[in-house]
Amino acid sequence: MAKMASALSSKTSEFIVGQNKYRLVRKIGSGSFGDIYLAIHQSNGEEVAVKLESVKAKHPQLLYESKLYKILQGGVGIPHIRWWGSEQSYNILIMDLLGPSLEDLFNFCSRKFSMKTVLMLADQMINRIEYVHNKNFIHRDIKPDNFLMGIGRHCNKVFLIDFGLAKKYRDSRTRQHIPYREDKNLTGTARYASINAHLGIEQSRRDDMESLGYVLMYFNRSSLPWQGLKANTKKQKYEKISEKKMSTPVEVLCKGFPAEFAMYLNYCRGLRFEEAPDYMYLRQLFRILFRTLNYQYDYTFDWTLLKQKAAAGAVAGVGSSQLATGVKTGECIYWDVLCTVANIGTS
Repeated sequence: MAKMASALSSKTSEFIVGQNKYRLVRKIGSGSFGDIYLAIHQSNGEEVAVKLESVKAKHPQLLYESKLYKILQGGVGIPHIRWWGSEQSYNILIMDLLGPSLEDLFNFCSRKFSMKTVLMLADQMINRIEYVHNKNFIHRDIKPDNFLMGIGRHCNKVFLIDFGLAKKYRDSRTRQHIPYREDKNLTGTARYASINAHLGIEQSRRDDMESLGYVLMYFNRSSLPWQGLKANTKKQKYEKISEKKMSTPVEVLCKGFPAEFAMYLNYCRGLRFEEAPDYMYLRQLFRILFRTLNYQYDYTFDWTLLKQKAAAGAVAGVGSSQLATGVKTGECIYWDVLCTVANIGTS
C-alpha cells in the first residue's frame, strides 16, 4: 500500500477514475484495506471520496467491500456509493465525501467528550450497527475511526464506514447462523475487541455490541486501562491487552460513570453466540439516562460548541489555522463545522 501511495503521489492530480469522471486531488486517509483520496467531479466540481487498492494486492478486499456497500445502500448513516470497479491496475470505490471521524473529533475536543455528547452518539451508533446486523453482516472492527460525521445537511448524522473486515453471520434466505468455532485469529482492533474475540472464538453480533461498549467508555474516560501496554511482538501485546481486559471488572472500568454503562457491557458479555442483541433495550438504557440528566436532544455536540467559539474568534480576528488545529486529516476532509472558519467550501 505504501508503494501505491508513493506511485500516485507524484501524479495524483493527473489521475482520473470512475469512467473519466473524477480527478484525484490528494490522499486523505487509509482504511483497513486501501488508501482514500479526495477527488473532484470533472464536470460539476462535486467532491467525493475515492478508495483505491492495487489489483495486485496480496489479499484484495475492495471489491468485496464494494459489494457489501451495495447490499447496505439506502440505510441511514451508510455512505452512498457512486461507482465501483477496476481501472488502471486499481480496484476503485467512489463514495460520498464525509466529515471527520469520531477519533479526530475526540482529539479536537482534548480527548474528552461530555456525557451529553457520548449519549447522543451512542444512540446513533447502536442504530448503525443494528442496521448492518439486520442485513446479515457483522462489522468486526467497531472503533472511533470507523464512525464519521456527515457534512452539509448531514453534519449531525453519524456514518459507519470501512467494511473490509465485515462478515456474513447468517444466510439471508434460510437465516441459518454461522457455526460456533474456536482457534480464530483476532480480527479487528485489539483495543476495542471483545473478550471472546481475544479468546479466538468466532465473532457474532454480540462482539460488535461489546466493542461499542469499550468505545463509549473510551470517550468517557479519555483512555482504556489496556492502552499503552509494552511488548516485544504484536502477539505478546495482544495477549497483554487480553489479560488486562479480562482482569478488569466491568464495574472498575465504568467506576465514576452512570451505572447504565456497566449494565450495557454486562448485558453484551452475557449474550450467547447466536443470540440477537436487544437493541431497543440498549438504546433505552441511554435514552432514559439522557432524559434523567435533563439533556435536550438538540444535536449540540462538544465540537459544535467549539465551532461556535471558533466562529466568534474568527470574527474577532483570530487566525483560522490556530482554531482548526486538533483535527488531523483522516478518512475525511472539509468538514463544514471547522471549515466554515477556515473558509473552505463543502459540498
